[in-house]
Amino acid sequence: MFVKKIDSRIKVTFLIIILLFVFIVLRVFYIQVFDYQKLSSLASDLWSRDLPIEANRGLILDRNGVVLADNLTTTSLVLIPNQIKDKDDTSQKLADILGVAKEEMDKHVKKETSIERVHPEGRRLSYEIADQISELELPGVYLVKESKRYYPYGTTLSHVLGYVGIDNQGLSGLELEYDEYLTGEAGAIKYFSDAKGNKLNLSDVYLEPTDGMNIQLTIDYNIQMSLERELDNAVKAFNPDMALAIVMDPNTGEILGMASRPNYDPNNYLDYDMETLSRNLPIWASYEPGSTFKIATFAAALEENIIDMENDHFYDSGSVTVSGARIGCWKAGGHGDQTYLQVLQNSCNPGFVKLGQMLGKERLFSYLDLFGFGEKTGIDLNGEGEGIIFSLDQVGDLELSTTAFGQGVSVTPIQQVTAVSSIVNGGNLYQPYIVKSFMEPETNSVIETNEPKLVRKTISEETSSKMRYALESVVALGGGKAAYIDGYRVGGKTGTAQKVENGRYLVNNYIMSFMAVVPANDPQAVLYIAIDNPKNTALLSSYTTTPIARRILLDIIEALDIPKQEGQLIKDYTWEDKIYYEVPNVVGKTVKDAKKELTNFHIEYVGTGEYVVYQSPASAERVPQDSTIVLLLGDKQ
Repeated sequence: MFVKKIDSRIKVTFLIIILLFVFIVLRVFYIQVFDYQKLSSLASDLWSRDLPIEANRGLILDRNGVVLADNLTTTSLVLIPNQIKDKDDTSQKLADILGVAKEEMDKHVKKETSIERVHPEGRRLSYEIADQISELELPGVYLVKESKRYYPYGTTLSHVLGYVGIDNQGLSGLELEYDEYLTGEAGAIKYFSDAKGNKLNLSDVYLEPTDGMNIQLTIDYNIQMSLERELDNAVKAFNPDMALAIVMDPNTGEILGMASRPNYDPNNYLDYDMETLSRNLPIWASYEPGSTFKIATFAAALEENIIDMENDHFYDSGSVTVSGARIGCWKAGGHGDQTYLQVLQNSCNPGFVKLGQMLGKERLFSYLDLFGFGEKTGIDLNGEGEGIIFSLDQVGDLELSTTAFGQGVSVTPIQQVTAVSSIVNGGNLYQPYIVKSFMEPETNSVIETNEPKLVRKTISEETSSKMRYALESVVALGGGKAAYIDGYRVGGKTGTAQKVENGRYLVNNYIMSFMAVVPANDPQAVLYIAIDNPKNTALLSSYTTTPIARRILLDIIEALDIPKQEGQLIKDYTWEDKIYYEVPNVVGKTVKDAKKELTNFHIEYVGTGEYVVYQSPASAERVPQDSTIVLLLGDKQ
């Protein structure tokens, strides 16, 4: 009986052992087959350490592929303190190469951490310094790739592009606005070490970084460089408090160029104060617009059919009194009897007071709302201003009158360009934008594209057509003559705004501006330029901004390949202007007959014979009076 009990217990014990053995075998099998990846990953995480590899920031390009924001490959110093054998020796050698005190380097070398990035002394190292460190072959000392932002054209487009910090994060401009697109995903070199930091004899793993997206802008590099050049020249000539320029495609809202002064070099942004860095004047600055604002008032008057601009008349005596305040015309004694088209050409303030009164505050200010004044345009740049427009309950007769000619209200340059674009493009107000598309960094294939965004309708096509003609007449016959380009239909309007400080108008302190449209009959570009408080010059836009605008317009015409137009209004020439004539066709005519037709030009003969067989310049070209026409003579064929 007793023996049987012992035998039974042995069997039970043996069975339990067998079951445990089977369980262990099954568990090992499960771990080896099913849990291997998970456990291996956990073990790898315990042993592995990452040396970071920074991704390249996405490129920023102009509309034609010119790189405006690029990257330079640099190296940075990373330490694995537990792998450093002689900490004092390593610290001293690194300190000598980097030009810092040993005590400062000790803080990195002797720090209780698995990985230490030496910052800022070891960031963005030159190739020379990196080579010196590499040659030492110090244990625990690593050099890793880093990407440094580089702006190849320096100050060009600086406020639009913005700049990045030492860790490649966007801090202003497009770099900040689109930081999530431009920032890539960092990679790493994964190495393996024990708990004490000693490197294990396992192969390193390279995790490739993913570069950020490339961004293509609506900016045209050639137009941008024209703005930069002319603003630089304006600063040298006039020493203004500020200067700015914008070029927009009125048919889409695309910004073709944007620049301002003062500007800065984003490669060295730490050399500038925050005021210079943060103020993108074309979208931030807010001031009384002056006479360029009359474009909006005139368009409202035409749309409401309160005037026939070519047949209705206004008599300008030189001033008008509103609510006890005298509002004068810039011309002493006034312009006398004028059509309303001439009121615009002459930029006659009393005439615009009359237009404001005929419109009334409700209608005038409803159009200002339609044109987008008093609200942000929504351009894809940070720091945009809103301007200040009177609320209707604040508008009396005087406020209505001054608003009509651009005084007493405050607007931004981008608002003016956007509004005028809608006035000349058929009445379509587009939201301005500067980013055209986002592209995959490897292939530059387009991932996402920004399309023109129509905000609302402002005026009719009929009114827009009249405004295009009216603005062309200002350049041909009025105050914008200095912007006239023979063979190209240019529209425009000058502006002279007296500046306000502490509620009072400053003496001899103005913002001179010019708004231009090219070509006037089929607008492809709207240009706005403003110069704040120019020194040592006549205080008239026709002497400051208008000639500058003409030079920029010539560059715009070339950049956009705008052909010459027929039907141009003939300029009201003065004695100092060059007069252009169309060259007649004299090929096949006798020398005597050719001479009669070329009375406005000098003639140079080449060869002998009685007939003209070739001429240069060719017929139909327009050249200045007294230009030389070369005639090749020969026998008539």
